[in-house]
Amino acid sequence: MPASSPRVVVFVAPFPADTTLRFCAAVGALQNVRLIGVFQKPPPDPRALGLDHVELVSDALNPEVLVTAVARIQQAVGPVHRLIGVLEDLQVQLAVVRERLGIDGPNVRTSTCFRDKGVMKDTLRKAGLPCARHKMLTCEQDLWDFIEQVGFPVVVKPPAGAGCRATWRVTDPQTVVEALRDTKPSPSRPVLAEEFLTGAEHSLETLVVDGIPRLWSVTRYYPSPLEVTEKDWIQWCVVAPRERDIPLFERARDLSFAAIKAFGLRDGLTHMEWFHRPDGSLAIGEIAARPPGARIVQLTGLAHGCDLYRAWARAVVDRAFDGPFPRKSAAGVAFLRGQGKGKVRAITGLDEAQRKMGALVVDRKLPLVGQPRAEGYEGEGWVVVQDESTDTVRKALFELITTVNVQYTG
Repeated sequence: MPASSPRVVVFVAPFPADTTLRFCAAVGALQNVRLIGVFQKPPPDPRALGLDHVELVSDALNPEVLVTAVARIQQAVGPVHRLIGVLEDLQVQLAVVRERLGIDGPNVRTSTCFRDKGVMKDTLRKAGLPCARHKMLTCEQDLWDFIEQVGFPVVVKPPAGAGCRATWRVTDPQTVVEALRDTKPSPSRPVLAEEFLTGAEHSLETLVVDGIPRLWSVTRYYPSPLEVTEKDWIQWCVVAPRERDIPLFERARDLSFAAIKAFGLRDGLTHMEWFHRPDGSLAIGEIAARPPGARIVQLTGLAHGCDLYRAWARAVVDRAFDGPFPRKSAAGVAFLRGQGKGKVRAITGLDEAQRKMGALVVDRKLPLVGQPRAEGYEGEGWVVVQDESTDTVRKALFELITTVNVQYTG
């Protein structure tokens, strides 16, 4: 193939969610790329995303379906330079296709380390990195035995879950019974039990290019996502502090870099959730090889004055980094929701919040009257603020969630 020929990049996504399409568009905007999408449902405007062609499939999470689709693309347009996607649920399947069709990128071993929580914890512990004790449950007795070993509370969840979905915090015998009834562990469908980590929960994002960490960023959760899942009325906040290069965060950075090396990731963006425990020690909760949710991509871009969507695309397609991007400011997001069920009936306090926030607000998506209550912990809307001062950002967010009230019909 002549050097001037466009590189064929295949972007896979089951459905055209807005956030997913932003990453797709970032790839489509790169130089010398012919972008082909593989979707279950087509995006509304493929050309606006830089897509040259969209291949529709019946199941974008099925590796055999993906092998057939990508092989068909190779036959039609030539070798595929990169096969990529941003959903955590897709990463192992994409790795299977890469290995089957000889496409460069993360392999099955690396993707499984990031995706399967049991394999993840085993690999972290083998590398000497602190993480929760865990056990794969294949029957009900396994959970009782694990609790006998580590005590209450423990967390029970799918080994390949994401975003606190189907996650139980087991605190007493009654919730043991309820969690077992819900998860039904068996040899063919094992479930993961973990020691419950306590302390201040953070995330740490790392952009890796050719095996070298090139950009890292920290955020703090107020409170933890699991607590927000359990209490569906909490309006929670995420803060990206301006102060990054401090001993606590540098210790967490070193954990992230060591995990990435142990897992063997060469190019990509990782999202590590970690705890600063009451005794001062750190522990890794989970680490994934995909962009974070909770608008952390936007917060990181604001804090570093960069386009992290493009930085990710440059890393996974071009193996290039356009930084450095020094930390310039703090940024944060408040997610808006309230108590009740049904549809949004009213939103109060918005005008007062705007008067208090003023020019700090840089982006927002407000709840709408008549909007159904959201299922996820990100609620019906959000507000993003930015300032040079971390304290100003934190106070603005906390003021916001105590001023705005979302009311529902039921």
